[in-house]
Amino acid sequence: MYQQNTTTPKELFGVLAAGAVVLLVVHTLGRFVYTPLLPYLIDDGQLTAPEGAAIATWNYFGYLVGALLAIRWHRVSHIRVMLPAFLVLHVITTLVVTQTDNLTAISASRWLNGVANGVVFVQAPALILEWLVLRNRSSMSGLVYIGVGLGLLMSSGLVSGSADWLEGAARWWPVALTSIPLAIWGVFRLSSLELEDHQRSSDDGQAATTTPLIDRASIPLFLSYAGAGLGYILPMTFLPLLARLELEADHWLLDGAWLIVAVCTIPAAWLWNKLGTNMGDIPALKLNFLIQLAGVLAAVLLPGAIGLMLCAALIGSTFLGTVLLTQRIGRALHPHQGPRLSAAMVALYGFTQMVGPWLTKQWLDAGGTLASAFVIGVAALAFGLIFVFFVPRPEAWHARTVIFD
Repeated sequence: MYQQNTTTPKELFGVLAAGAVVLLVVHTLGRFVYTPLLPYLIDDGQLTAPEGAAIATWNYFGYLVGALLAIRWHRVSHIRVMLPAFLVLHVITTLVVTQTDNLTAISASRWLNGVANGVVFVQAPALILEWLVLRNRSSMSGLVYIGVGLGLLMSSGLVSGSADWLEGAARWWPVALTSIPLAIWGVFRLSSLELEDHQRSSDDGQAATTTPLIDRASIPLFLSYAGAGLGYILPMTFLPLLARLELEADHWLLDGAWLIVAVCTIPAAWLWNKLGTNMGDIPALKLNFLIQLAGVLAAVLLPGAIGLMLCAALIGSTFLGTVLLTQRIGRALHPHQGPRLSAAMVALYGFTQMVGPWLTKQWLDAGGTLASAFVIGVAALAFGLIFVFFVPRPEAWHARTVIFD
């Protein structure tokens, strides 16, 4: 039963803000803060570029494992236990990397941090979506991803603001100390949500039936999402490092490239939600891929400041849109799958993101340049764009299913 009449705007804002905060903690202060940190850690002599790529791979592998755990434990009762537990794991593993220069210890901590990221990134939005559905506010669920954009801006400030007075492992301290109060507040707010385990109903109020998650409709969508994950992760991992390799030592883009990504990410969730509503989710996703492809291609074809700025702006303004639109299309194709669908997509995304830094490491070890490695991202996004054209419109797919049934 919908409860929209009993929910105040203040309550809605509080729940969405809590979701945004926990995503900010695990996904930006956990994962993406490593991107602006990496050039400093390399300059400090703590890591080499191939070692940095390997650590990123471990983190993304952990993200994949976390998403797989979320597929298995997806009920509200599971989420109530796992969400606070894995936010605690995020804080602990972030504190660990403030204390060590040992490559094995750093890799293990970043792997566990990735596990926490994968679990929370699936479960927090899923829990909020369940709460919003009961109040007929499911269209607002994508707003939790604004936390990722705000977190990118925060991560840029934490890293660049402390760059001159911290070194090596100590550079993680601002992240750790910021994560603790935010994680406590976010999980406390979400744990108070009034929800019970239930079987999601379909949009017409009837009990949902079980159908395969993988079928002729969802396969091209999953393949498209795989291309997106591999395509965007290269600039989102190595863009500041590429700036350091291509620009002079005092150029503003050394820190500014990540700042551009962060600023462009902030309105992205709202923008792509609006475009999907106005022009349709599938046409909007095609446009999204084209813009991302142009962004990564700019870094390859236009070495230097112009290419870096274009890459930062175009990737920052699109990658969250890919997540929102793909998740929404998937839910429209399989409206009864709920958290399992989200977890499966995050797991696939996590796998391709893990492959990206690993391929980059192989390329660098073989004597290739970081700029030329971005061609991998170009090819992946082109692959993803092609498969968007094979995703059926949800209404047409369901009409066909009814006819054949």
